[in-house]
Amino acid sequence: MTRPSELTRERIVKAAERLFAERGYDGTSIRAIVAKARVNQAAINYHFNGKDGLYREVLLGAFRSLTEHQLARAAETHEMPRELALAAFIHRQLRPLLARDEASRHIRIFNWETVRPTAVFRRLLTEQSAPFMGMATDLVRRFLPEADHRTLVVAAIWLIGQCSVFVRNREQLASAPVLLALDESSVEWLAETLTGWTIGGLRPRG
Repeated sequence: MTRPSELTRERIVKAAERLFAERGYDGTSIRAIVAKARVNQAAINYHFNGKDGLYREVLLGAFRSLTEHQLARAAETHEMPRELALAAFIHRQLRPLLARDEASRHIRIFNWETVRPTAVFRRLLTEQSAPFMGMATDLVRRFLPEADHRTLVVAAIWLIGQCSVFVRNREQLASAPVLLALDESSVEWLAETLTGWTIGGLRPRG
């Protein structure tokens, strides 16, 4: 049975997530969160020790929602032939294109961070991104076994970027003038196309 304090905590997080997605960190006040969650400010201080703690909790949930499925399949992906592993990685990276509601809010929060980065977000990335970056780096190493660490890290960032540019700009790309279709068949085509291009891009240069 869920305790009242847990329900209050969950209500605060959901209200904050919606507001941070709509207005960004700077544009969201504690007063607005309190009003939307129907709690008093003491509840936010009690559960999250203030706005930064609450924002970190929202960011953590967003980051995990966009990476946990990938990380949960890391061992399985590692056992695949490298081309199939790359295809699986890219397909999972593009999954948010088909998601709605919560995933859309998470993407908008990260888009705010692109425009107005916060210290909270930078700290969170430092703490949380190592497993995901490690998985991407291990994957590109299978295509570039002789590459040095710097090259592998750059290649991993490049690989992630091939997908994130579509995910983070989903709403704009689906609108005029681009009008990119985002149904299942279109996203499948996009994943296969990016996989082919990425395999070509990861070929060692002679």
